[in-house]
Amino acid sequence: MAELKQNIEIPKEGKTTQTINLGPTHPATHGVFQNILEIDGERILKATPTVGYIHRAFEKIAERRPLYQITPLTDRLNYCSAPINNLGWHMTVEKFVGIDIPKRAQYLRVIIMELARISDHIICNSIMGVDTGAFTGFLYMMRYRELIYEIYEEICGSRLTTNIGRIGGFERDFSEVAWTKIHRFVDEYPDVLKEFENLFKRNRIFMERTQGVGGISKERALAYGFTGPNLRAAGVDYDLRIQKPYCSYEEFDFQIPVGTTGDCYDRFLVRNEEMWQSLSLIKQAIQKINDLKGEEATKYHAEAPDFYLPLKKDVYTKMEALIYHFKIIMGEVDIPAGEIYNAVEGANGELGYYFISDGGRSPYRLHFRRPCFIYYQAYPELIEGSMLSDAIVTMSSLNLIAGELDA
Repeated sequence: MAELKQNIEIPKEGKTTQTINLGPTHPATHGVFQNILEIDGERILKATPTVGYIHRAFEKIAERRPLYQITPLTDRLNYCSAPINNLGWHMTVEKFVGIDIPKRAQYLRVIIMELARISDHIICNSIMGVDTGAFTGFLYMMRYRELIYEIYEEICGSRLTTNIGRIGGFERDFSEVAWTKIHRFVDEYPDVLKEFENLFKRNRIFMERTQGVGGISKERALAYGFTGPNLRAAGVDYDLRIQKPYCSYEEFDFQIPVGTTGDCYDRFLVRNEEMWQSLSLIKQAIQKINDLKGEEATKYHAEAPDFYLPLKKDVYTKMEALIYHFKIIMGEVDIPAGEIYNAVEGANGELGYYFISDGGRSPYRLHFRRPCFIYYQAYPELIEGSMLSDAIVTMSSLNLIAGELDA
């Protein structure tokens, strides 16, 4: 050992900084991200993100799949709010082939999408608390994300990757159990959300950890292509539910929360306020459903036999229904040629589908416009010059989801 020590030469003038990996398996990265950081002490001098660790070639797979078999791919984008991905894809197909959706189905979709938005924001904001040293809020909020998952399960049988709904509407109407759980959530969650805000909103430690951290100007945010809560936190009033309404959002009364500084604290506040607005939208949708009359009050899907799957009981007992079920699932129905871009306001921002058809049974090209892919491009700019601990909070506040990033 003495001889080995004598052979070691310590340079007098060497490198003064360190190169470290933040990820891809670090528990604070919330997914499979790798960031190669050059740090001086705890100060980040340079950040180089690596994209593609869990790239699954969804867009290429979609070129070989019929329309319904693409829906499970969308589940795996932002899996924190999978129903928005599913319904966004169904709406793209409906717009492309010209299917008109009944009002009841539109309002039911609003309920599901706003529940998904709340579920997504619960995860983002409560984990921001964990990353600043407060675990209680996370545990408290997760109980109600669990209730949302129970609602999904009652409606479609799944919880996380939901594959919810159908092209043309829903596979079945909401059951009494589903409505009971929805009403329970609407009644109980406001008190929980208020208490969560009391824990964090004016908490000195949380404010000092998030204010002035990871900020971006509205000009830079627009230059990158930010959308959703991260853009609104920077001061830009842009929301697809207002700018390009779908599912009759133009009939609803709601506000779009907008921040000023674009920092972690403003992103937290914007998402919190969006949960209040989503609760209001769910209540309004329930009332609108109750106000429907006649056939509109019961119709939960469009009449589109070439695209809407027959009822299971008919598939098991009627030959024609079995044939249609097989043809639709296996892609035996040709789709018209053309192209379309359709987008919905996902929980993380504008979730778009650029769909090109050459008249075959599968898309010629399908591109997913994922908001997280755009946010991650800005991540080095947001953390360079900050402390290492700030990089974790900034990643949390952007709500970077690896599944959405690496489609």
